[in-house]
Amino acid sequence: MLWTRLSQHKGRVSSGGGNHRGSIFRLIVGTAILNRDNIDHPTWGQGNNAPKTIRAEEIPLERQVSNVLGAMQFLCLSVPDAPGPNSLRGHIERNAIALLSNFGREPLDPPSTGWLGRHCDRERICRSGLWNSNHVDESHDQLFLRTLEQTILAMEREQ
Repeated sequence: MLWTRLSQHKGRVSSGGGNHRGSIFRLIVGTAILNRDNIDHPTWGQGNNAPKTIRAEEIPLERQVSNVLGAMQFLCLSVPDAPGPNSLRGHIERNAIALLSNFGREPLDPPSTGWLGRHCDRERICRSGLWNSNHVDESHDQLFLRTLEQTILAMEREQ
């Protein structure tokens, strides 16, 4: 399930393309590319599906999005509980975002001047320095780093 979801974001290796209508992350990154390069692409982000001719016209931008996302690094944590707002994985997600966000505060570690997200049309992304809108204006739980440490140590014991 994780790899399926990640591949929806990253795109297809065979063609380099993808589907921004199936991934909000792809949509946001593509919009930032369009804004950065001052390109008008009237079909980008329009509707939940599109005819083959329109999708064909979007392939060059979908490839650019795949290149950006494919260059990103990520870390997977094993959190053995069901997803949900009260789950451990929800707790880790919310608090990691809240801890790293610059939204509404003086940045401790601002994104680079060349960060593509600066061209995003979503204020919460631009101001947070994260490719995320949820939880960017929240405060993290003071015990969060201890919880994260315990989760990492539990993973190490499983290996």
